[in-house]
Amino acid sequence: MYVYLYNCIKADILSGKLKPDEKLPSKRSLSQHLKVSVITVENSYSQLLLEGYIYSLERKGYFVSRLHETLHETLPRINFLHTKKIKETSQTHNDGCIFNFKSNSISSGQFPFSIWARLMRKTLSEQKLHLLEPMQSKGIKELRDAISDYLYHFRGMAVSPEQIVIGAGTEYLYGILIQLLGRNRVFAVEDPGYQKIAHVYRSNDVRCEFIGVDRSGLSVWELNSSNADVVHITPAHHFPTGIVMPIKRRHELLKWASQREGRYIIEDDYDSEFRFTGRPIQTLQSIDKNQKVIYINTFSKSIAPAIRIGYMVLPMNLIDAYAEKLSFYSCTVPSIEQFTLAQFISEGYFERHINRMRNYYKKQRDLVIKSIKNSLSEDKITILEEDAGLHFLVNVNTDMSDEQIIRAAEKRGVRISCLSEYYYDKKRKKDGTIIINYSGIEYDKVEEAVESLMGIF
Repeated sequence: MYVYLYNCIKADILSGKLKPDEKLPSKRSLSQHLKVSVITVENSYSQLLLEGYIYSLERKGYFVSRLHETLHETLPRINFLHTKKIKETSQTHNDGCIFNFKSNSISSGQFPFSIWARLMRKTLSEQKLHLLEPMQSKGIKELRDAISDYLYHFRGMAVSPEQIVIGAGTEYLYGILIQLLGRNRVFAVEDPGYQKIAHVYRSNDVRCEFIGVDRSGLSVWELNSSNADVVHITPAHHFPTGIVMPIKRRHELLKWASQREGRYIIEDDYDSEFRFTGRPIQTLQSIDKNQKVIYINTFSKSIAPAIRIGYMVLPMNLIDAYAEKLSFYSCTVPSIEQFTLAQFISEGYFERHINRMRNYYKKQRDLVIKSIKNSLSEDKITILEEDAGLHFLVNVNTDMSDEQIIRAAEKRGVRISCLSEYYYDKKRKKDGTIIINYSGIEYDKVEEAVESLMGIF
């Protein structure tokens, strides 16, 4: 926004709208007029001052510089004092889309800003000496202790803080695992699946094999027929199908891992906190007797994507290997954020936040489903896997291809993705199934968003 404002003022100066030595509005009055922050105006004025378009006089304000006529540029004649609110002209990130069912985000009104700010101030006050110390490889002990307690009480996992490694998001942790396990290993991923996982592995020169998914999750039969040494799965809530892996399949996977030395399962538990019926699904890690499961999770779904804090739990037989190979790394999450999150968890705020968000998302999901059913007759749609996580599937009885559905939705201002986009083997894909990521749609906009989307059918 400050760049846009800078360009508007610069254009008015160069076009002659603003005369030499003319006084500019104060930063506060201009910010109030344009409904933007004082910081935005201050940054714009600072850039103009730096480049010589304006000058300042102490206690008098900012004035237009006298520029030689040959410096005048042919620019649009925009009077910044009569420009619409900058917020309205700067929202180009969505490429014209008003509603986004494609990616998960959270409502800004749901983030616990006041609590987070208070805990951060407390961290600055109480931990100021520790904040300046070199970062430990696995992350600060306070956060690893807090995560260990949380996993024990809410996920039934008895793990030592020494098994926990903190990192800036799961993508970073995938890279750490590649270095820990070795690039000579063959990694198996789900097909369909979250494609960023395979992108990370391939960009690190790791060979990937794509294993099909049936009604119980990843196919063990296909896995046994592959050359995989490591398999990356999302058993609690498979992305994108939403399948919850039954216990029989989990034991089959654990048996596969135990049949050969060096085999491991990466259990990605990315949004397990949000289950709307029954208790959270028991983790593979908690029933693993042979130290074959590497558990990985993130706070991106449970708190906010911008938090960028993830963690993994290594089996005990990999702790020494991590210390030997990778302990030279410093943790990639700033210590102030780690201390703040540690307090957020240990003082009970995280549990209360999860409970509140679970209720909020359930209410939101129910309204989305109700709106879909009100928009199309039952013979047109089938809703699948809606009881867990922040997305579900809608199968639509239509002659349109997925490409046509996506383009038609975009014309209506709605961004969506279809299940077919997440297949590596295109022979497996079928058209007609839409993925509904609903967490980023404001509650009061749900009915309008669904009506816009379903109107294409």
